[in-house]
Amino acid sequence: MKLVARLEQSAPIPLAADIACDSGELLALVGPSGSGKSTILRCLAGLHRPAAGHVRCGDETWFDASRGVDMPPQQRRVGVVFQHYALFPHLSALANVIVALQHLPAGERAEKARQWLARSNLEGLEARRPAELSGGQQQRVAIARALAREPQVLLLDEPFSAVDQVTRRKLLRQLIELRRSLDIPIVLVTHDLEEAALLADTMTVLHHGRSLQTAPPDELLARPASALVARLTDQPNIFTGRVLEQSPASDTTLIDWLGQPLQAAHHAVFAVGDAVCCVVPEAGVILVRDHQCDRENTFDATVSERLAWRGHATVTARVTGQREATLSFAIGAAVAQRRGIVPGVRVALQLQKAAICLTPADQPSGRPVAGQLGTAATAAGDRPA
Repeated sequence: MKLVARLEQSAPIPLAADIACDSGELLALVGPSGSGKSTILRCLAGLHRPAAGHVRCGDETWFDASRGVDMPPQQRRVGVVFQHYALFPHLSALANVIVALQHLPAGERAEKARQWLARSNLEGLEARRPAELSGGQQQRVAIARALAREPQVLLLDEPFSAVDQVTRRKLLRQLIELRRSLDIPIVLVTHDLEEAALLADTMTVLHHGRSLQTAPPDELLARPASALVARLTDQPNIFTGRVLEQSPASDTTLIDWLGQPLQAAHHAVFAVGDAVCCVVPEAGVILVRDHQCDRENTFDATVSERLAWRGHATVTARVTGQREATLSFAIGAAVAQRRGIVPGVRVALQLQKAAICLTPADQPSGRPVAGQLGTAATAAGDRPA
């Protein structure tokens, strides 16, 4: 069973979104506030009617504006988990789940609700009301209630944003375990890119209600389709420049960077002189030793910041040429300590040729791209040193 949708409207929140999610898959919708993520979920659930488009689940058409089809929410077999749980405060955990079991004979509902609560690790808490449960327990009741409907689609709207980080990690692990037994499409709305990358089979990046790119998380982060997608997915190393040379034989596109040549893998779509955006994932910036400084794409830099957390260090360094630019990379905290990577220290950094992604230097948001490449003056949007 596959969920597919095309949703279009001009107001109140513009939409021009395409959604596709197969059975057993989890699709994460990511993007800034106001990008239409929650509105899309409401359209899928039948809680909001867009001006145009369609929503289909398997062989069923839930919405088709051109044919006048708009199945009401109660007829769509959709389980929804809202950001703030939406539990009935006067009902126990058991009774909240029973509400979703109206499709079963009355005599079977309580036992089935207990089974769902047990499956959500809530045994012994059946009689408690929401106010007597922790945030994580309330969220698990909400998930149990959503799944008790035996839905064809599960929709999760920022399900973990209202709980603390420790509880969030526990809920993430439980959802990872639970989804292995769910052979239905799951659509997750989240602001958290790490959460999306951890849970999702595919990610769709949204901006002003428009689908910009859909791909597996690793692919999307390594190969953003545009400078805007790179910014929206918080890529730290984004530059613009111009193509100096194209060499298919050596699999090289040569870019001008700070007055120096930078080698990227061959991108045939660009011509010499074209303006391009250059995206370098943190993993594509390598700390090298002094005797390796003759490697391709290796530059001297000065460390400006080092942040360490849970055994990892994120380092920012300034590279100087005709102008100055910054690069961010990640290494083990122990390695950073051993190598003496602290602010003010000079290091050699290599930009891995295969990791450099080139995209058109368009700026649909009207914002400058950070850290200019080439010979143009540094943009107002450059990262501060």
